[in-house]
Amino acid sequence: MALDFKYVADKDISALETSCAVFFSSSLEEEFTHINAKWAHVAHSAQRESRFSRKVGSSFLINLWGEDTKVKNVLIVPLGENKEEQTHHDYHKAITEAWKKLAELRIEDAVFILPSDDCVWMVRQIVLVGEHVLYNYNDMRSKISDDHTSTFSKAWLFVSKQGPKTDSLDGVLKESMSIAAGISLTKDLGNAPANICTPYYLSLRAKALSSEMGMTANTISLEQAKEMGMGAFAAVSQGSKEPACLIEISYKNSPNKNDSPYVLVGKGVTFDSGGISIKPSACMDEMKFDMCGAAAVLGVMKAVALLKLPINVVGIIPATENMPGGCATRPGDIVKTMSGQTVEILNTDAEGRLILCDALTYVERFSPKVVVDIATLTGACVVALGNEAAAIYTRPEDYSIRNDIVSAGEKTLDRAWPMPLWEEYQEQLKSKFADFANIGTRWGGSVTAACFLSRFTRNYKWAHLDIAGVAWVSGQGTAEATGRPVAMLSQWLISQSNVVS
Repeated sequence: MALDFKYVADKDISALETSCAVFFSSSLEEEFTHINAKWAHVAHSAQRESRFSRKVGSSFLINLWGEDTKVKNVLIVPLGENKEEQTHHDYHKAITEAWKKLAELRIEDAVFILPSDDCVWMVRQIVLVGEHVLYNYNDMRSKISDDHTSTFSKAWLFVSKQGPKTDSLDGVLKESMSIAAGISLTKDLGNAPANICTPYYLSLRAKALSSEMGMTANTISLEQAKEMGMGAFAAVSQGSKEPACLIEISYKNSPNKNDSPYVLVGKGVTFDSGGISIKPSACMDEMKFDMCGAAAVLGVMKAVALLKLPINVVGIIPATENMPGGCATRPGDIVKTMSGQTVEILNTDAEGRLILCDALTYVERFSPKVVVDIATLTGACVVALGNEAAAIYTRPEDYSIRNDIVSAGEKTLDRAWPMPLWEEYQEQLKSKFADFANIGTRWGGSVTAACFLSRFTRNYKWAHLDIAGVAWVSGQGTAEATGRPVAMLSQWLISQSNVVS
């Protein structure tokens, strides 16, 4: 759902008519008195309550129905007792608790009182966390109950006289709301079942998005891809009856229309059975999320278009299923890639790198400024980094790109962690029968997957994001897409547009 956020500055909060005022505080008396002196007794009352806690991640609701104010409730969300020890993690935890409490109470609107410190960061997180907590995927339900919907519609962000001027925060709010819209789209696509979200469906959504946002979209059929020499991409699609396709969506808004574009390449395996190297049945339903890289590309493209960034961006999505049909690729088969290099497919479940390698060769035609591929590529990445960070790989000469992306992740708390891409790992990809194999040993699997991709990206600046640990939350009956890394990549492109504009 789209949330409406507005600023309220230099105004008595009690004059607002709102369901709830949310305070993030260490010192209630100081905070309440500063905002509204009449509420000082509310702080005293709260602190006398045995249920009140200063623990980060807790909250305390006070009803003000009997007070001389249009504010109906106050939600106190502690940030800990020691202000000097507060971290962004504490802020994020408190913001999450606030939104969860508002959703639980089915409150329709609220005023968030922003601390004067870290105001920009707080604005960004209030918007992004709000999107996350209030999001629901209801497209496939026959009946939608209250449990599956949110009543919340409007939020005011109160900035005190001691905080920054709202004019300086307008850009942050607009950026954050645009990113949130992109994240919601990415979640919708990721959460859609594989019988709905097919390669063809992705192409339709790309065309609809491009039409809505003033972009252009083009779909290359599997037959056309074969004619171009995309043997690796075609090999993955062989076992499925769903037609594969390569989706191209283009945004042009650079003052110089001929500027080289930033290119995003997203893995679009709409269902991954593993092919002949079939996966275990447990949690295989979650393999509908194997197209979250593709979904992220479309989410970022939406955010970029909403913000009208003065840059050129191209999104490329190789879309296919990976199924064990009678025509499916076999372990030991050798294919010729669009680059001319040959690959021995030792494991058909290492399919993401096969569709990406041809897409990464295809993008050379754009003379790209930078190419970033996004893929739920390896379980090894989840073993290495868990669910907290994506892995990011670049060559040493591209470390500045890596650092910029990591920095954008820190700003949005949609993080990436640098991993090695050393020549020593390339040895694992040796093949006796082809130029190289599509897998290495069991050790360093995320690294060798990146090494494989690096062999197709020598002609431009490039970074690889393995998002296998962050693209969705796993769990029987509770698995859902997170929308990552839309926030990180959108913020990165925002920073890049500020450099070039």
